[in-house]
Amino acid sequence: MTKILIVGGVAGGASAAARARRLDEHADIIMFEKDQHISFANCGFPYHISGDIEDYDALLLQTPQSFNARFKVDVRVNNEVIAIDKANKTITVKDHIKDITYQESYDKLLLSPGAAPFIPPINGIKNDLTFSLRTLDDMTRIINLIKTNNITNATVCGGGFIGLEMVEALVANNIKVSLVELANQVMPSVDIEMAQPLAQELQDHGVTLYLEQALQTVVQDNNQLFLTLDSGTTINSQLLIMAVGVRPNTSLADMAHLELGETGAIKVNAQMQTSDSDIYAVGDAVQSNHFVSQSPAHIPLAGPANRQGRIAGENMLGGTAQYQDTQGTAICKVFDYAIASVGLSEKALKKQGIAFTKVYLHGPSHAAYYPGACPISLKLMFCPTSSLILGAQAVGKDGIDKRIDILSVAQRAGMTVEQLQHLELSYAPPFGSAKDIINQAGFVATNVQNGSMPIINADELVLGAPHQSLIDIRNPAELAKFGTIAGAINIPVNQLRDRINELPKDQQLVIICQVGLRGHVATRLLKNLNFDAVNLTGGFKTWLNYQREVVQVTSC
Repeated sequence: MTKILIVGGVAGGASAAARARRLDEHADIIMFEKDQHISFANCGFPYHISGDIEDYDALLLQTPQSFNARFKVDVRVNNEVIAIDKANKTITVKDHIKDITYQESYDKLLLSPGAAPFIPPINGIKNDLTFSLRTLDDMTRIINLIKTNNITNATVCGGGFIGLEMVEALVANNIKVSLVELANQVMPSVDIEMAQPLAQELQDHGVTLYLEQALQTVVQDNNQLFLTLDSGTTINSQLLIMAVGVRPNTSLADMAHLELGETGAIKVNAQMQTSDSDIYAVGDAVQSNHFVSQSPAHIPLAGPANRQGRIAGENMLGGTAQYQDTQGTAICKVFDYAIASVGLSEKALKKQGIAFTKVYLHGPSHAAYYPGACPISLKLMFCPTSSLILGAQAVGKDGIDKRIDILSVAQRAGMTVEQLQHLELSYAPPFGSAKDIINQAGFVATNVQNGSMPIINADELVLGAPHQSLIDIRNPAELAKFGTIAGAINIPVNQLRDRINELPKDQQLVIICQVGLRGHVATRLLKNLNFDAVNLTGGFKTWLNYQREVVQVTSC
């Protein structure tokens, strides 16, 4: 009979225990959890604070009693594992209820300690009005403070997933929120032009943004905090949420001299084994390879943690299952918007020296003529030689999850951008389009790859370049509504053939439309007439998302 000890529950540990029991009814499985809860929906915490999830108990996925009844696992809550003796294959446990210390032997040991919020060493940061959000107790304390102190203003430090979800939760409680972010954008994991609609959405909901600024000092005066930023700005706040990221909990592994990776997380192989073959590790504490780059990465997400737990649970009983790397597929709700991504961002591709081509598209979430269609902005990055998908990002109010999930599957399946053209996706006017934006991404990328559609990106365009002329082919009413790019000549696309003699043949023509579609039509027309023409990918809308200069037009 195999004796399995599991340190930590929640996603990875609980998944491993359940998988192991399903495979072996006779295994002796003991789970240790230093807190009182073994399996809870921590991703739901902001939504309970906001009131979207009303029932606290809905967040408790399993209790020690229910888990034991279902899976015959000896669950020991309030029992903290404080040491590992690899040589003798024992652990030392501190029982916080009985106030005793004891040893337990193992055949196989699984570490699922998770990650802890990173709290920078800021002067005054330790006070009773400052919180992170990682446990049920954290959530409860935040809710109680909001009610007890009648909170009307709060500050969130960190504009990533948890930070943005907490901003929305606080606004739902009629709290005026300030958001402090060190980067020059919200949601730093995606590229700046894709995050720009989120910044506008936050401001539209009354959130004050402090970008490219860092929290420097915190001073508490009774129920008030005075937050000083490195810019010299002072924010008065009744509540401070620290959401600047997490760090893997590796203290136990480190004390046991298990190998850590270059990311600082526990190093494991594809079977989820650590440097000791009888000790496994999963979840937010481990390092895995990124699916695209094959370089080590620490990507603390619930999906990978659950899959890793399942694999470890099987392998501790003699299985040979392998974890197949992490893509980093993620999504976040920000008021009425959603933003999602898969693979590597443009920033990450550049940092790792990976060559890429990028295209932008803007299209409706379903057939535009059916009520309720919402714009989707999509960015697709792919290898210029293999055409494999390197990364994608999408932002909008509807259908974002569907599109990124499709691209996540396509990426894992090794599909090329050319193959996206042939995906047969479900269609009816309320749900999609006959040519879905995913198909269109395949069309655009294929045209770029085969050379039939030369493009230029908004961040590459140099205004006033002597070898270029900018041709804005939108209708005059669009220019009056949205503006145009400085120096652009307006020739509507339907007039282009009749006014072809107005175009210089000794310059490159940069074709501008609203989203890139009419630009493709015009560019092909001009290429067929031997003009040197390139299409501004994503059109004027992408130009706006880059926050580049816009010239207002009063008449055309």
